[in-house]
Amino acid sequence: MPGLVTVGAACWNLGVAVGVAGILTGGSTGFENLEMPSYAARLAFLGYLMIAVWGALTFHQRRERQLYVSQWFLLAALFWFPWVYSTADLAAFRGRGMAQAVIAWWYSENLLVVWLGLVGLAAVFYFIPKLTNRNLHSRYLALLTFWMLILFGSWGGIPESAPLPAWLPVLSAVAKGLGVIGIIAVALNMHSTLGGQCIMLMCLFRTRNPQPATTPSPHPALRFIAFGLVAFVVGGLANAASALPEVSHVTQFTWFTVARGLLNYYGFFAMVMFGAIYYIVPQLLGLEFPSARLVRAHFWLAAAGILLFVVPLAAGGIVQGLKLQHPDVAFTDIAQGTLPFLRTSTTGDLLLAIGNLMFLGNLAGLVIQYYRARAVTAWVSATTEIQPAESRP
Repeated sequence: MPGLVTVGAACWNLGVAVGVAGILTGGSTGFENLEMPSYAARLAFLGYLMIAVWGALTFHQRRERQLYVSQWFLLAALFWFPWVYSTADLAAFRGRGMAQAVIAWWYSENLLVVWLGLVGLAAVFYFIPKLTNRNLHSRYLALLTFWMLILFGSWGGIPESAPLPAWLPVLSAVAKGLGVIGIIAVALNMHSTLGGQCIMLMCLFRTRNPQPATTPSPHPALRFIAFGLVAFVVGGLANAASALPEVSHVTQFTWFTVARGLLNYYGFFAMVMFGAIYYIVPQLLGLEFPSARLVRAHFWLAAAGILLFVVPLAAGGIVQGLKLQHPDVAFTDIAQGTLPFLRTSTTGDLLLAIGNLMFLGNLAGLVIQYYRARAVTAWVSATTEIQPAESRP
């Protein structure tokens, strides 16, 4: 059975690589977050199904019957993605007119809010209690978060200005408002898990460790996950605020939407996944990352890059939206007014790229160490069996 997941991973990686190449060569479908050409999407989808089948069988054969809260989120995410992707792929390309746009909005919200939220929150609920040596405060608050995300997370993607029946944008706004309940539940659960001492997470962002020398330093993965948790709360509240008519009239069709999206899928999801990788990979290989300095540098570059990207674009989007309210202001003047914000966000992009390269180099060094150790072990074993004849008894 492990061979199935290996083949599935190979198909997924190959499909993603072919899809990216297809997009770069002009083969994009034109649908947001569904850009991959059909030939690449089907290959990646096949690989995902192989991994999902293996995961479902492993889950069925588990020895511990009671589930931890993270397993609720991961199991739902395991089946959520193939459902929404196959539905959007079949419906979007066969629909006509505004039906295509509604399907595309529904799919994007399911992917970026529900699926990324399920996977990211699974890591948050697991790693923060584990790395702080505390028990999760409330399974019921986690269950409330789970159902709020499942029931209302996928309906918030329709903008107020969409040329649709009025009840659809209103339903979308109500779903975003109800989503705040899940965000508050996460914040309260983590606050109580830490014993009301959220300052513990803030201390992680200091360059020097304020703890006594006798106290073991926190795992470096905790910084990434704590940053992702803060980004989830801030991004979720910003997403809910954008549903208000007074706010959406200013922020829609501006760079604010781009900033809010990046805060969700990079500030929250990617940072949490980086933290999970920094914890899980050494556990699997039995080795530590070659450079602890590169891990710290990656965090600070990623955090600074996200802030330099999100904050300027959010501020520039608000300024842009306020100017758009005045018809006497020329559109070219509005576009030129956003250039300083865009230049600052480009610096954030550069920092993110440098941090990712550091992560790639550190991960490559860890893999090289692992295979070098295996090669040395195999060489020693082979040379021990082939002894000179005169040394044999």
